[in-house]
Amino acid sequence: MAERLTVGDKAPEFCLPDAKNNKVCLKDFKGKWIVLYFYPKDNTTGCTREAVDFSEHFGKFKKIGAVVIGISPDSPTSHTNFIHKHNLKIILLSDAEHTVLREYGVWQKKKMYGREYYGVVRTTFVIDPKGEVKKVWEKVKVTGHVDAVKDFVGASCERKTG
Repeated sequence: MAERLTVGDKAPEFCLPDAKNNKVCLKDFKGKWIVLYFYPKDNTTGCTREAVDFSEHFGKFKKIGAVVIGISPDSPTSHTNFIHKHNLKIILLSDAEHTVLREYGVWQKKKMYGREYYGVVRTTFVIDPKGEVKKVWEKVKVTGHVDAVKDFVGASCERKTG
């Protein structure tokens, strides 16, 4: 199990399939701000709300030069259905083998109703144009989260250009 990433760490490189089964790599977005969020499962209440919230603010993220990427263990087919059902505008990547989830330290032991299992702990990373982690939100509560991320990225971009 990889240690959790912290502010100042270099974001681990990866390539994963998107909803159309195209390979998407972190390095494809070099020079941009990246909002990389990890979520447990397509079409569940919290995960849907988070994806819809990010999509509703897609234009604002784009305007400040940021790209939003969501990663879960779901298949590309599941992501395709999720995107179409909720008219999502963000990039969703599939990590069925949990490789990137482990590298980023978000594949963790969880407990529910006395049962232990491994799963995704909802986490968001902001990665700067040089590939360095600038902010980490762990055990994310969905309500208000996208606004906090947008505000942080917007302020960070202003500091870099202002």
